[in-house]
Amino acid sequence: MGNDERQVVESSPVLTYDEVGATRRPGDLPPPGRHLMSVRTWVGSGDDAFRFASRALMEWRMHRAVGVGVEAGHPRAAPGVPVTVVVRLGPVRLLRAPCRIVWVVEEGARAGWGYGTLPGHPVSGEESFLVELDGAGEVWLTVTAFSRPAVWYTRAAGSLGRAAQRYYARRCGRTMRRVVAAR
Repeated sequence: MGNDERQVVESSPVLTYDEVGATRRPGDLPPPGRHLMSVRTWVGSGDDAFRFASRALMEWRMHRAVGVGVEAGHPRAAPGVPVTVVVRLGPVRLLRAPCRIVWVVEEGARAGWGYGTLPGHPVSGEESFLVELDGAGEVWLTVTAFSRPAVWYTRAAGSLGRAAQRYYARRCGRTMRRVVAAR
């Protein structure tokens, strides 16, 4: 763990899964009985793009630009911060997905975080968002998740639910690229 990398070691029964922090260690994925999803998207080039993308991620701007509501217990991602993602169709709330940040990294050419699901989330698992500046100066966003259905409607959705999760990850990448380009 780097000097600027922080993790909550969480044994609380409040999280709905046991593999806390596993998205930080991709070699450990997927845990048994979970579906793995990982999407990597190019979002820009250079140090300025990396710094801007990192701030946009750490301060919830990317998520809000995707078009979901973000109710966060702090203006910036930090271990232990509660986060609820809300999906609406007009005034109707379609989905409420409570989570808690379980790890954060901000070091050199990497910035990001992972959150774990809390009771009331439609799936059980963890999702991470990581911005990286590679050796060629290119900036990438990687969204990684492992999960399984937690409620009847996500079980009924089957592979359609997994396709929706992949669509959301791709949309995050496209949105981050747009946010970075507009800086």
